[in-house]
Amino acid sequence: MVKSPILSTLVLAACVALATAQGSPGTATFYGGADGSGTMGGACGYGNLYDSGYGVLNAALSETLFSDGASCGQCYTISCDGSRPGGEYCKPGTSITVSATNLCPANYALPNGGWCGPGRPHFDMAQPAWEHIGVYQAGIIPVVYQQVKCSRGGGVRFSIAGCNYFLLINIQNLGGSGSVGAAWIKGDSTGWIQMSRNWGANWQALAGLVGQGLSFAVTSTGGQYIQFLNVVPAWWQFGETYTTNQNFYY
Repeated sequence: MVKSPILSTLVLAACVALATAQGSPGTATFYGGADGSGTMGGACGYGNLYDSGYGVLNAALSETLFSDGASCGQCYTISCDGSRPGGEYCKPGTSITVSATNLCPANYALPNGGWCGPGRPHFDMAQPAWEHIGVYQAGIIPVVYQQVKCSRGGGVRFSIAGCNYFLLINIQNLGGSGSVGAAWIKGDSTGWIQMSRNWGANWQALAGLVGQGLSFAVTSTGGQYIQFLNVVPAWWQFGETYTTNQNFYY
């Protein structure tokens, strides 16, 4: 029997689509203690994760996934993979969705930088999240993961640091894609000033805007653009965080 090349192509495409739908293989460990308190702060700059909208369902990403901070705020659904070595420590039929809030750095005292070394998709999850899918005694489990849409309570938040002619804005609690692709700031007496990523979820502007009310504009990595007008009053101070009533859908 002669096989149809069209049928073969359709079958291959279906297999690829199914593999994509099921997610990508990786590994996961845990940190931060049974209450997740040790995960506060981190390389995204979110500080207290409850105040910034993330809670303890969070994870530090390996360098491969962290992308120098571009992944900060993104959401991943993670399941333990019982078909791979170590799968006997899975809790079958469970999954958990976490937010990226930190970096798991490579450890070059170990071969190839350890679990978080280059090229390895790895999640160092908050212990409460990890224990939802894995048995504590294992320490490390094989997982399957997918980036998913983030669902957040409330609006986007802007936390202000810096000094008179240098503003460092931490952009928090994004829904949709969860992460920032581009950002702008505007004072009462200025036009829109494009910001650049400094580190993590911190975006910088070399501008003297003290004493002016502030507005922001953000494009999510999903491509949605929102202007957050008149978010910050003219009497703002460094160290303060301002909450909006707008958020992203994609």
